[in-house]
Amino acid sequence: LQLQPTNTKSDQSDIYESAANSLGLFSSPCLTKVELRLTCKGISDRDALSKPDPCIVLNMKSHGQWMEVDRTEVIRSCVNPTYSKVFTLDFYFEEVQRLRFELYDINSSHNGLKEADFLGSVECTLGQIISQRKLSKALLRPGGTVGKAIITITAEELTGNDDYVELSFSARKLDDKDFFSKSDPFLEIYRLNDDATLQLVYRTETVMNNLNPVWKTFKVSLNSLCSGDHERKLQCTVWDWDSNGKHDYIGEFEATFKEMRGAIDGRQVQWPCINPKYKVKKKNYKNSGIVILNQCKIIKMHSFLDYIMGGCQIQFTVAIDFTASNGDPRNSCSLHYIHPYQPNEYLKALVAVGEICQDYDSDKMFPAFGFGAQIPPDYKVSHDFAVNFNEENPECAGIQGVVEAYQACLPKLQLYGPTNIAPIIQKVAKTASQEVHTKEAMQYFILLILTDGVITDMADTREAIVQASHLPMSIIIVGVGNADFSDMQMLDGDDGILRSPKGEPVLRDIVQFVPFRNFKHASPAALAKSVLAEVPNQVVDYYNSKGIKPKVSSEYQSSRPFGP
Repeated sequence: LQLQPTNTKSDQSDIYESAANSLGLFSSPCLTKVELRLTCKGISDRDALSKPDPCIVLNMKSHGQWMEVDRTEVIRSCVNPTYSKVFTLDFYFEEVQRLRFELYDINSSHNGLKEADFLGSVECTLGQIISQRKLSKALLRPGGTVGKAIITITAEELTGNDDYVELSFSARKLDDKDFFSKSDPFLEIYRLNDDATLQLVYRTETVMNNLNPVWKTFKVSLNSLCSGDHERKLQCTVWDWDSNGKHDYIGEFEATFKEMRGAIDGRQVQWPCINPKYKVKKKNYKNSGIVILNQCKIIKMHSFLDYIMGGCQIQFTVAIDFTASNGDPRNSCSLHYIHPYQPNEYLKALVAVGEICQDYDSDKMFPAFGFGAQIPPDYKVSHDFAVNFNEENPECAGIQGVVEAYQACLPKLQLYGPTNIAPIIQKVAKTASQEVHTKEAMQYFILLILTDGVITDMADTREAIVQASHLPMSIIIVGVGNADFSDMQMLDGDDGILRSPKGEPVLRDIVQFVPFRNFKHASPAALAKSVLAEVPNQVVDYYNSKGIKPKVSSEYQSSRPFGP
């Protein structure tokens, strides 16, 4: 690795200029982030013997396809669920953002949708929810009839104060409500709104059979906890969970964020948990237990531009599929055919995505690799060879350099197989893992994989992606040609969580897959926008989750909001 000279001011401002320009394409200015919360009333029992276990999946329409954005938790045995899960969406004023909320009854112990019953859906646009603040719609059942259930969606804009708060609660000596075992406590926190209504902020998990529970640490935006008002009343209730959905009341207390801030430097803040009925009835009633806040952390959320302006470089690597299924490059039907006037799909995808990434990379040197070919001199199959055949330095000068190296190497290769992409993911991950030790936001890696078919090493690839999800890197896969790419969609963790063969889940969703054919007649900008749309959030999520701040707070205060 050559050492790069540190950026001079002018160099940094060039990057800023081009970044600001291409970000216009990246994200037409996202006006605000919006938090959506869901409740549902009157879910009918499909299964007369037991109550439903409802879960709502949020889909958004993107380029004519419905894509899953996120899903709520599953609430067991409940016909009128109020979900704790918050959906955070970017709101673009000038785009119609179509949403579909799908209601499922999750049967088995296994929370997936495969076994679930689809009960119906509600469609609307994000603009409609925002303009009404609260939108209630009847469920449309499969087949188009109107159901009895009503879904209510409440929207709140995240104002300038994008801080998050991390809270860790526990309790001790809670009242025992269960006959044969100890209580199974969970805690609910409600915010008291100006109109005296209560809004659920968070519901913890249930700790079974324990009067001294320690609940998992959780994160909420300061906005949703108290609307930025540190004195606002928070109503906190402890319940004893029951499998039939009829939970027993243990007690409650009132708190404010101002009180919670007392736990910032590791001191504990405590509240007695009171059951008002017992207080009246029992003579020397003290409390029904003590709830303890063990830590309160305020997490500053930084934007994508904050990191870029702090000198974070996007290191862009490209990997090209040279397997035999592409067809002989000398034949005009081949996906690798070099036409004198018309770039092939590989080149179109490479240039569309590369042109934008190069704005964020000061040295404009891009490593380019190939996989699935037999390479000179001894024609062994390689899955991670340098396209310029210089293993010591696989970097090409600019996107143009990658294009030239690609065209020059084609006649020297023997296209072969199989289509293995795990080696190239591991190669970039190895470089990215050296970056982790710096504990600074210096380099974030984007790997663009261009492939014509379904990959053959799915298990190894899943394992490699799960490992890579712990590193400062994102993977973009563009499917070239007309193969059936349905298996590839599973790598894009959007619909459910990608797991390694051993069952380890990805730490964050870092893969974006798109078939090039969806963009055949669109502008290169549309392809770039689609595949890069998630990158700013992925960069921000990675550094925020590691608690890494942007390096220098730059002299450019971003005047428009980007990223989370």
